[in-house]
Amino acid sequence: MTIHFEYEKSKVLQALRYHFISRPEIRFMIIMVNVFALASATLFYFKKVTPMAFLTSSFLWFTLMISFWFVMPALVYKRAATFKDHFTMNFEDDGFSLGNERGSRRWSWKALNNFLESPYFFHLYFDSRSFFLVPKSGCKTKEEVYELRQLLKEKINKK
Repeated sequence: MTIHFEYEKSKVLQALRYHFISRPEIRFMIIMVNVFALASATLFYFKKVTPMAFLTSSFLWFTLMISFWFVMPALVYKRAATFKDHFTMNFEDDGFSLGNERGSRRWSWKALNNFLESPYFFHLYFDSRSFFLVPKSGCKTKEEVYELRQLLKEKINKK
């Protein structure tokens, strides 16, 4: 199967948000900040803490959400030249290849250790931090998206 694609900024930013929020350490931090914010709001309501504790927890919550929702995806998008190229990707039984105007590279399926699916992309993970976004829009039909999903499920050992 061969797909051709380029990236749309709004969809890439959404995929990067999905990536950041799906990380276990970030998810844990968000949960802890939310628990702290709720606890401080409750204690403030019952007049057990000063308004400063409530304001501090609110500030932490807003800062965390703004950084993971807007700042980090924008920084990654801005720094990566990858999102401005046009790509051709071939998926075969023994591996996959990725190419653009400047060259191409081939990997075996063993190079990937996981994949995730978000609304507009397949996230192909080489390790816990390094991944490649494959847009579903590169597929011509919904049947091709389904075939690609099945191929990825078959070839990549989900952990």
